[in-house]
Amino acid sequence: MSKRQESIQLYVTLDEHNVCESIRWEATQQPDDAHQDAKAFSLAIWDGTGSGTLKIDLWNKEMNVIEMKRFCIETIATMADTLRKATGDELMAMEIENCCKRLDERLLQEMRSMNMK
Repeated sequence: MSKRQESIQLYVTLDEHNVCESIRWEATQQPDDAHQDAKAFSLAIWDGTGSGTLKIDLWNKEMNVIEMKRFCIETIATMADTLRKATGDELMAMEIENCCKRLDERLLQEMRSMNMK
């Protein structure tokens, strides 16, 4: 069986102060409903040699605080699914989901106090 190679490319535009203005992405197997513009991305890579996580986080200057908090909560929540699929550890996945529910409730309270939906 032949091996298949896929790619995901990120294009980042910086202003004169090296602050991110825009993020665009494309992939060889991009879903039809995927948007190519993004306000943020987070990339985590497990370094098998050093046994540690290498991480890149980037967001553009148009992303507001509420969006960033939502992005972080949703990113953590997706890790519960990853953990469940990769290890079968339902208890730990549920703990992560419960933490995200508490964070989501806190964010909703914050938004209500700011008169936001």
